[in-house]
Amino acid sequence: MKNSRILILLGIFAAVLFSMIAPASAKTIGESGGTYIGQNVTVPENEEVKGDVTVIGGEADIDGKIDGDLTIVGGTLHKGPNAVVTGDVTNVGPSLGEFVPFMPAISSSRMARENHELMMWLAYSVIVLLAFLLFPVRVRAALDRVEHHPGLSAGVGVLALVAVFPIMILLFVSFIGWPLIPVEILAVFAAVLIGHAALSMLIGRRLYELVLPRTTPSPIAALILGLIVVSAAGIVPVLGPLVMCLVWLVGLGAAILAFVRETHFMGPMGPAAAAGGAPGAPRPPIGGPPMHV
Repeated sequence: MKNSRILILLGIFAAVLFSMIAPASAKTIGESGGTYIGQNVTVPENEEVKGDVTVIGGEADIDGKIDGDLTIVGGTLHKGPNAVVTGDVTNVGPSLGEFVPFMPAISSSRMARENHELMMWLAYSVIVLLAFLLFPVRVRAALDRVEHHPGLSAGVGVLALVAVFPIMILLFVSFIGWPLIPVEILAVFAAVLIGHAALSMLIGRRLYELVLPRTTPSPIAALILGLIVVSAAGIVPVLGPLVMCLVWLVGLGAAILAFVRETHFMGPMGPAAAAGGAPGAPRPPIGGPPMHV
C-alpha cells in the first residue's frame, strides 16, 4: 500500500512536470487586451489592441498598436519597426525559461535554450535520484539484472514498450479496465526511473573503478556520477536521443526483471553456471558497501 501511494505521487509529479514542459503556445491578443500567463502573444501588423496587456512568463511580439500599457514579467519583448505602444512599457526580470526548468522554453536565444535544457536534465536527474531513495531494493535488483543480463534486459524492454499500447487498448475496450490505464502508465514510468537509476549507478561504479581502482564508491556517489555522464551524453546532438532511448529501453527491461526471480528466466542451472559453481550456489554479492537510505 505504501509503495502504491508513492508510485501515484511520482506519477502525478511526472504528469505535472511534462505538461509544464510543453512548448509555450502563441496566441493573438484580443482587441481588449488582457493578462496572459505562460503564453507567447502577438499583435500582428495593422491591428490595434485597445487596453492594457500583461504577459507573465512568455514572449510578446508586437508589430501593431497597443492603446494602453504593456507589462512583461519574466519574459521577452520583441517590437517590430511599426510597433506602437501609447502607454508605459515595463519589462520586469529576465526570461523565466532560462532559470526555471518547469517553465516552457519561451526565449528564442540559443543560450536561453541551452540553459533550459540543462535545467531540464537536472530536474530529471533529481527525479531519478528520488526514485532510488524510494525504491533502493528494486534499484539494486535492477542493477544486478542489467549487470549480468544486459541483452535480456534490452529484449524485455523492447517487448514491454511494444506491449504497452495493446494492453492500454484492451483495457480501454473492456470499460471496466479504465481505472487500470493510469496505473499502467505510472508503472511504466516508475520502471523507467528505476532502470535509469540502476544503469547510472553501474556506469558511475565502473568509472570509479577506472579512476580510483582502490576506492569503493557509495551507491549515492556512483549514482550521481553516472547521472552526470548519462545527462552529458543525452545533450549531445543526434547521438543524445539515441543514447537515451537505449538507456530507457535497457533500464525498463532491467526494472521489470527486478520483480522476477532469476531462476524463473535462467532456469535452475543458469545462475550456477554463470557463477561457475554448483547448482543452487549463491551468486557473489554486488560490490560496494551495504545500501542504506
